[in-house]
Amino acid sequence: MAAPHVPVLLRPILEAAAPVRGVWIDGTFGAGGYARALLEAGAGTVYGIDRDPLAHELAAPWAAEYGDRLRLVQENFANLDTVASDVDGVVLDLGVSSMQLDRAERGFSFQKDGPLDMRMSQDGPSAADLVNELTEVQLADILFTYGEERASRRIARAIVRERAAAPIETTLRLSEIVEGCLPRPKPGQSHPATRSFQALRIAVNDEYAALHEGLAAAERALAPGGLLAVVTFHSVEDRMVKRFLQSRAGQTGRANRFQPQIEEPDPQFDLLSKKAIGADRDELDANPRARSAKLRLARRTEAPAGVLDPSDIAMPRLKETR
Repeated sequence: MAAPHVPVLLRPILEAAAPVRGVWIDGTFGAGGYARALLEAGAGTVYGIDRDPLAHELAAPWAAEYGDRLRLVQENFANLDTVASDVDGVVLDLGVSSMQLDRAERGFSFQKDGPLDMRMSQDGPSAADLVNELTEVQLADILFTYGEERASRRIARAIVRERAAAPIETTLRLSEIVEGCLPRPKPGQSHPATRSFQALRIAVNDEYAALHEGLAAAERALAPGGLLAVVTFHSVEDRMVKRFLQSRAGQTGRANRFQPQIEEPDPQFDLLSKKAIGADRDELDANPRARSAKLRLARRTEAPAGVLDPSDIAMPRLKETR
């Protein structure tokens, strides 16, 4: 059974890892595209981690063909170092997966009518809870901070006005409210609700905190020489990964000739490229989802894992508490 999700930027990951051997963690298992590719390329064991029960349910028909080489774990990738240690590689593909977007009942898509849910783990407060219970200021803060939506205040005001008439419980109703606040997009531009849905999904699943903790967990889990590969799909996540890797590679840019020299700890990672890697033309033609994808690669050194300072990762923080 073919996986419905096509993993992006797989070729440069496999090239950097070659020869693929040993134990790997696919921290965002999804439909299993990266895990399967690693196993086919020669990995001895792959731990597929996903907090979404649906991922494990959909993997059942084909996972058995790999026997004990594929080990599925229902867990948040923020805790991946509790699953395995001294691993040869960690792959993270951030954001929402195709299998989640394609199912209207999960509430991730603004193009499919369904309950306004967006919960990856299928527990805790839903997007509908946030939309109907948070204050206008809190909603605007989420839309601006997590979605970089410049019309955040206008959209939050419209949400509060519309929910006073009737609770906002479906994806299409929220999408229509957002669309009514923004100009019609020009050809080639994204849907007007893209940023708002992204922001709510990130808030519902606390995705930035998971990324913050997951990068540190990957550092602890990787053996010397192990590869860290992180694929992102929007600028905020890419900045967080970039800042983390720069700080762990000793490239913080904090040197100041007017201050005393401070002895820096040995770097925990060696960067394999200064800039993020994008998809080539062949991949873009075959998989449009790769258009906004960026890959960052780094190799673990022998230095002990450090303590992560939140300022080293540029994690966006909400002004208002819920």
